[in-house]
Amino acid sequence: MLLLRYFVIQCKTIEKVMKIKHQIAVSDTGFLFNPSTGESFTVNPVGAEIINLLRQGFTREQIIDEITGNYAVERNSFEKDLHEFAGIMKMYQLLDKDE
Repeated sequence: MLLLRYFVIQCKTIEKVMKIKHQIAVSDTGFLFNPSTGESFTVNPVGAEIINLLRQGFTREQIIDEITGNYAVERNSFEKDLHEFAGIMKMYQLLDKDE
């Protein structure tokens, strides 16, 4: 039951517009740095593209449309991947608190 509750909470989170914290530094190559925690992260090219789309203000649906239109990936599969990616970003405090 706890796992189901976590899943529902995470689904509600991804439905909102995700916003990366303004102080997160992002390079073109997918290197992220959080100055408030001192942590750095590297994402793959698709992750970097997602972050770029988020910074441009794309919604969840717009990101899904953009990525599935540019890559050979099924929509349902990418929706799950995006959900997981958002959960990881939230866990590492890369998203605004209201997200």
